[in-house]
Amino acid sequence: MRPTRTLGFQLLGVWLVVNGIVGLGPGLSIPGVGFVMALLALVTGLLILLGRA
Repeated sequence: MRPTRTLGFQLLGVWLVVNGIVGLGPGLSIPGVGFVMALLALVTGLLILLGRA
């Protein structure tokens, strides 16, 4: 399996992993994680839509 080399899809992978980790532990509260996740989603989506992915 060949890893993805595009920035947009790498950021999407990071977002999915972090989102999964946060979703697993209801007692896991990291301050500011909502803002970071929203910002990461916004940047990733823009990169993919602009074709820089």
